[in-house]
Parts: sequence; C-alpha cells; structure tokens
Amino acid sequence: MRRAVFLDRDGTINVDHGFVARPDDLEFMPGAVEALRLLGGAGFALVVVTNQSGVARGYHTEEDVRAFHDEMNRRLAVDGARIDAFCYCPHHPEGTVPRYSRACECRKPGAALYRQAIADLDIDPRRSFAVGDKVSDIVPAVTLGATGILLEGPSAQALSEADSGGFLTAASLLDAARLVLGRV
Repeated sequence: MRRAVFLDRDGTINVDHGFVARPDDLEFMPGAVEALRLLGGAGFALVVVTNQSGVARGYHTEEDVRAFHDEMNRRLAVDGARIDAFCYCPHHPEGTVPRYSRACECRKPGAALYRQAIADLDIDPRRSFAVGDKVSDIVPAVTLGATGILLEGPSAQALSEADSGGFLTAASLLDAARLVLGRV
C-alpha cells in the first residue's frame, strides 16, 4: 500500500482569491511548488481534496474546476512536481444550481472523497498525512488514520487555544513537507 499526503487546495497550495476556478487566477502559495516536488520525490502520492461550492453557487462549472486542475499540473510539471489525483466536491446545501444544491458526504468535513482516494490509489492512511489551512481539511483523513498538519493561521490559533485535536502545525506547505519528511 502507498503512503500519501492529502492536501487542501485553496489557501494551502494556491492563493485563495475566493472561488478560484479560472486557470489565469492560479497563483501558488510561496514554497508550495518546492513542497510538492519534495513530497512527490520521496514517493508520496499527492491527493488534493477540495470543496468547490462555486459550482453549486453557479459561479463556475465542473469543467472550469477540471481546467484549473489541469493548469495546476501543467505548471507543476515545469518544475518537476505533480498532483496524482484531484478529488473535489461541487455540492453545497445552499447552492443555486439544483443539480448540486444538497448536503453530501463528499463535502469536507465528510470523508467520502478520502475513502475513495484511499481505495482508488491503494493508500495506507496510517502511513499518510493530511495538510490544510482549516481543521475541516484534515479531520476526515485523521479519522481514517492519517496524521494531520494544520497550517498556521486563525484555525491553528483557535485549535491551540482549545488544546484539542492533536494535530501538528506548520507555517506553510513547505514547512509541512519538511515535517513529513522528518517523520518518515
């Protein structure tokens, strides 16, 4: 079984400009490309798990989301990095597009997308990590056995104040990658 790093997208890999889906809006977070190259080079499967409620809200389509992911991998390849799988939830209970306007188990913090990636990519969650800028980005993978790393910011501050969860913290995706590599 493979080991993996489950990654949030917006605010973790790329700058979150709010409902980002156009390839022209792709801006990597500082150090993110190097982090992905290091993790991939160490043999980790890299799996993006992202909520994309902009589809349910009518801001963009699933085709736009896929085009954004294609552009992300195209740009990463130039620097010797890659994402192995993109898993996204297009739903939101308050969406305006009827087809996508619903509650579901694939929307984080639901675990359906993580379970599917684990099955499809033959991942051992106990040897895997989850990195995100919100607690809801990592809780699903942690409940399946992965180690969670919360990127520093308001969510990490709230978590440390509550002293719960047992998550590791890192200042950036690059720092999280170094933390992962130091534990394997």
